[in-house]
Amino acid sequence: METKKLIPGEGKGFTEECTKVLLAVSDALYVIGGKWKLMIIIAMARGNSRFTELQRQVTGISARVLSSELKELEANGFIVKKVTSGYPVTIEYELLPYSQTLEELVEAMTKWGMQHREKIKKERSSKSS
Repeated sequence: METKKLIPGEGKGFTEECTKVLLAVSDALYVIGGKWKLMIIIAMARGNSRFTELQRQVTGISARVLSSELKELEANGFIVKKVTSGYPVTIEYELLPYSQTLEELVEAMTKWGMQHREKIKKERSSKSS
């Protein structure tokens, strides 16, 4: 079985192109990497805007981690925190237009994730047969 290269290029050598690709992927993973950030953005895109809604929707995330991830998403320009004064004070998070730049990535990851899950299911069922 032949394995195709993920990114076209010449040979195995240390190339400028390889360095650029690795740097770009490293930057992307730094900003949206980890287990939670994209899940938070997806939950927000589906109407969850308050802390408790997000914590309930993103199964398994702790309050401390959610708080930290929201701060990082805000620092990187994906969301904004809106505090409404009054009683009680309400805090909501809103996606900024920059978050739309992740749409193709999320679609590709969703498609791949479904494909992978199906592959694993088939492999498990063929082993148990």
